[in-house]
Amino acid sequence: MAIVSKIDPETAPAEVREAIRQHLEKGYKLTNEKLTLLHNVAAFEAIEEGSYAVDRELQRIVGERAANFFEYAISVQNECLVCTTYFKKLLDSQGIDIHTFEFTEEEKLLMEYGQALAKDPRHIPGELMDRLRAKYDEEALVVLTSMGIMMLANNYFNDIMEVEV
Repeated sequence: MAIVSKIDPETAPAEVREAIRQHLEKGYKLTNEKLTLLHNVAAFEAIEEGSYAVDRELQRIVGERAANFFEYAISVQNECLVCTTYFKKLLDSQGIDIHTFEFTEEEKLLMEYGQALAKDPRHIPGELMDRLRAKYDEEALVVLTSMGIMMLANNYFNDIMEVEV
């Protein structure tokens, strides 16, 4: 059972309804995580809108598919059921079976980095960082790491608040 209830968009304060309107206007959907975060608009904007902004940059750099694999790998490694389920459904909708799919070398590298971030962010293997530096410039490394942090924030929020899948 969730620690914090989901807000009711129909009875939410005007500030929350406006945040929902703007979010939906951008083409996004309301999820259980978002309906929980919307108890506070600043928290919602920091975690959700911040994640979307960094994700757009990540997709610009590595492409949508690779970004999705990176984020999925973080969620799986971090054992976040909500985010893992979200990305599994997303990949399924794109006809991707994560168990049989042929990843590119770049996708494998990104997934390895995502798993390392989720496993132990203080001890990313030096040889992994060397491979990342050989492939990406400093801006890309900042975006990759920032998106990893945003995914971990989403994962931790969902797990701590016991957000329903």
